[in-house]
This record gives sequence, structure tokens and C-alpha cells, in this order.
Amino acid sequence: MTPKQNFAPRVLEWFDQHGRKHLPWQQNKTPYRVWISEIMLQQTQVTTVIPYYERFMQSFPDVYALARAPQDEVLSHWSGLGYYARARNMHKAAQKLVDDWQGEFPMSQEGVCELPGIGRSTAAAILSISRNESLAILDGNVKRVLARYHAVPVWPGERKTEAAMWQLAESYMPSERCGEYTQAMMDLGATLCTRSKPRCGECPLQADCDGLATGTPTDFPKSKPKKAPKPVRTTQMLVLRDGDQVLLEKRPATGIWGGLWSLPEVAQEDDVVQAAEQRLSVNVQHVISLSPFRHTFSHYHLDIVPSELAVKNTAMVAEQTKYQWFELQQALQLGLPAPVRTLLETHEQRRQLI
Repeated sequence: MTPKQNFAPRVLEWFDQHGRKHLPWQQNKTPYRVWISEIMLQQTQVTTVIPYYERFMQSFPDVYALARAPQDEVLSHWSGLGYYARARNMHKAAQKLVDDWQGEFPMSQEGVCELPGIGRSTAAAILSISRNESLAILDGNVKRVLARYHAVPVWPGERKTEAAMWQLAESYMPSERCGEYTQAMMDLGATLCTRSKPRCGECPLQADCDGLATGTPTDFPKSKPKKAPKPVRTTQMLVLRDGDQVLLEKRPATGIWGGLWSLPEVAQEDDVVQAAEQRLSVNVQHVISLSPFRHTFSHYHLDIVPSELAVKNTAMVAEQTKYQWFELQQALQLGLPAPVRTLLETHEQRRQLI
């Protein structure tokens, strides 16, 4: 992959005319504000992120506010975005910035990479956009632009190919207007050089794009070699209610839905009444079977079979401190996995109709 001439000037000229300049994180571009946006935008579309970002900034306007906030509060602002390790790492990184760096981001890319949840490309984006550092990024959008522009014949995530693409990205990085160029490359991939239906006729790089020259630009970048089909797991979720209260379980700090409040679960083959009475020390009055549904993670499908149980005698055994009763409206303010939030909101809607 040999660098081509006049790459950055064309991209910047296009950005001046067509780039996005009014997104919330493009105003007052401090390292903190850029960092939060970059983490939220991982695996998530801009339109989804905007309201989350605005609410997050209202509650945590600076790194000190984020560092001193309880993890539950941070996770509640993340509820629905998925990939919750991002929020947990963000919270840890904020505390490290306050404790070790007096609330300021390190000046070097290496220093920023030492913060939890921040890799090479994210660190470069933070420093480039907020401080105009000449540091190349290689996120999904940029990788697609470069792989298509050079018609890279293999999957760009392969280690040797990715290393070559890093060299390419660095060779195109200008020494001036670095932050605008970084934003321009993101915008180019997000708005024109899209995965399907790219708008090649509007692209500033169309004249010498190798992918376009083949006549089938969407053949690039090459797809990742297919894995085996995702496995399917099944669980039963219990919506235990005592009047207006619901029982929630605090998930372990790590793993799926780490640190979030969830609904108690039992194995697929368990009798829900027996399991609830034996494990949770409740007396079940009646049971309503709810519609099963599927929730998909990055590496497996989870088939959820929910049941709503009206219960009495809600005193929990002393050692079961991970369980807690909440008023329903209070529960909906917590950090909840998306399918749990859906179940509780459905329960609330049904309760209001009674």
C-alpha cells in the first residue's frame, strides 16, 4: 500500500464544505468532552449517542464530577447503550485522572493509553481533536476509507495488514489542522464511504480510489472470516413484585451486565415458583407467564423466558445482600440492562391499565 498524493488536502477541503461541525462534542473541545464522546461512539451510532451524551454532560460536566459519582449513577446514565465495560472503565479512568494527574489528561499518547478502556486509536483521537496533535487514528470508519481507497485485498483486521494500515494512516496525517482532519476522516467514513451504498460520486477521493476503479467498491474492505454461528443460551427471568415494589439483583462487577441491577434468573429447567420460594424466601401468590424474547450479545444469543410473580413476605435471608426491593419508578432510574428495562416498563404499563 503506497501512499498517494494530495490526500489530506482533498479531505480537508471536503470537510470545510460538507463536514459535521455542530455535534455536541464538537463544541468546547476539551480532552474530557472528546474522550466521553469517543467512548460512547464505539459500537454505537451518532444519532443514538447524542441524547446520552447530553444527559451525561449535564450530570458529569467534568472529570471531577465523574470521578466522585457512585458507579450505580454512572451506569444508570449508560443504561441502554450496551457494552457496559465502557462505562465501568470510564469511571475508573476518571478516578485515575483525578488521583494521579490532577484531573488533567496526560500530554502523551502513551500516557493516555495507560488509562482504563483507552487504546491507541482512541488516545490519538482525544489528543488530535482536543489539542491538535498530529496523531493518526484507525477506527472503523477510517479503516474502511483506507481499505476501500487502496482496494486492500484481505481483511484489514489481520495483524500484518492492520500494521500496514497504521503506517498508511500515519503517512496521510497532516502537520496542521490535525483535529479537523481527524474529524473529517471520521465523517467521510460515516456519511459517504459507508459500508453499503457508498456515495462515491460525492467523495473527494473518487478520482484515484482503487476500490471504485474495480466497479464494486463495496467489495472493500474484505469481510472478516466467518465464525461458527452464535450459540444460544436460555434463562428464565423473574419479575417478582410485592405491591408497587420489584426485586432486583446486583450483578457482579465484571462479566455480562457487570455492576448493573438485573432481575433474578433461574435455569431453563427450574420451576419458577419453587426456585423463588426456596432461594428468595418469598411466598408466591400467583404467576403470569410473559412472552419470551431474544437478546443478542456480540458472542451469543440469550433467549429470555420471563415470568411475573406476585409475592408476599418479602424479608430476605441475611446473606442475600445482592438482592434489594425497589419501588418500580425508583428501579427505572437505576442502571439496568436493556431487556430488563423493557420488562419493567412493560410491567408498569400493564399495571397502569389495571
